[in-house]
Amino acid sequence: MLNYNIRGENIEVTPAIREYVEKKIDKLERYFNDTPDANVHVNLKVYNDKQTKVEVTIPMPRLTLRAEERHEEMYAAIDLIVDKLERQIRKHKTKVNRKFREKGNEQEFFAAFDGILNGTAATAVDEDTDNDMDIVRTKTFNLKPMDSEEAVLQMNMLGHSFYVYTDAESNGTNIVYKRRDGKYGLIETEV
Repeated sequence: MLNYNIRGENIEVTPAIREYVEKKIDKLERYFNDTPDANVHVNLKVYNDKQTKVEVTIPMPRLTLRAEERHEEMYAAIDLIVDKLERQIRKHKTKVNRKFREKGNEQEFFAAFDGILNGTAATAVDEDTDNDMDIVRTKTFNLKPMDSEEAVLQMNMLGHSFYVYTDAESNGTNIVYKRRDGKYGLIETEV
């Protein structure tokens, strides 16, 4: 059963919006034999430039579906979100299917995939070593102690969208990154 938590930022979540979101996301149930027990977190935001942003997160025991979309029309953004979530499910299902085809046991595929989504997956599925996850390049560098402002400057000089560094005060490994809105974010690690 899907339980919805729909929040609006700079927008009132009307019954029509709620109904539209639930109707669209409920269509994802066709991919499951049994509807998983999951909480669907939906955030709707409206910005000053009238752009809307829709974020949907569906955490399940061994798979988290997440997508976000910006669009001038909120209903169009919701449609695009559902398309993204469907692609994620199909991609994951294809990975699992490929794994079981290689082992020659296609009958177990459907039970295993539903097991992943419902939290009762077989061990063979948990050990995902799909080619999409292969590391194709490795870089090594020293983490220089600095503050977050210097890390942002270093990131911009390199032309990267993120930068890993050692925080001079806490001595922890932190990450600064450039957000889609042009501002910066900071991820701090805990020891």
